[in-house]
Amino acid sequence: MTLPGPATVMIESDQPVVELIDVERVFDTTPPVHALREINLSIAEGEYVSVSGPSGSGKSTLLNILGLLDRPTSGTYLLDGIDTSDLNDRRRASVRGQRVGFVFQAFHLLNTRSVLDNVIIGQIYNRIPRSERKPRAVAALERVGLGHRVDFRPDRLSGGERQRVAIARAIAHSPSLLLCDEPTGNLDSGTTESIMALFEDLHRVDGLTLVVITHDEAVSARAPRTVNIIDGYLTEQ
Repeated sequence: MTLPGPATVMIESDQPVVELIDVERVFDTTPPVHALREINLSIAEGEYVSVSGPSGSGKSTLLNILGLLDRPTSGTYLLDGIDTSDLNDRRRASVRGQRVGFVFQAFHLLNTRSVLDNVIIGQIYNRIPRSERKPRAVAALERVGLGHRVDFRPDRLSGGERQRVAIARAIAHSPSLLLCDEPTGNLDSGTTESIMALFEDLHRVDGLTLVVITHDEAVSARAPRTVNIIDGYLTEQ
């Protein structure tokens, strides 16, 4: 089933979804921690990119910058051509809610609500009109293969099914960018395979712009494009 149309204004195909220009992030500790150093990265619409690196390499900091959860100390971050550097907190939250979807290692689902409700509730923060929320949620759940589980509660689902619910919640508002932070970290090898196959299908069939951040080399290797981060420096394979 095809998802409803995008909730945000369409962008030109030649406009990168992500463009980081000389981005640095320094934490004001004693001594200062240089988490990101002179990062330059461009991600086109429809690309699938993995970001790999060991613990403490700067992966989480990069994710937070890309997801507008943190600000660079210096440099420029363009998201869909929007210069996010000078946006106030309210405008940043609005851009994040409309244009970014998140999938985390922990599923962050409400066990007291149904699968359908979890996906609908997620759209409140994406500013989706009330009349569109249920159709979008149903379509997203069907897209990830869980149309038969809409009335279940998450605590009755397997780990892989719960991650599929989280993915449905992340794509229901048709984001420009889907950020996945160690999305298979809580899954066994068989379930990891099925979730990675789903990501690949969303990229190939739906044209989703996808960034997977992982320390798992096997997961990272499945992306058509891989960048590595070590000690805050980004390199590309």
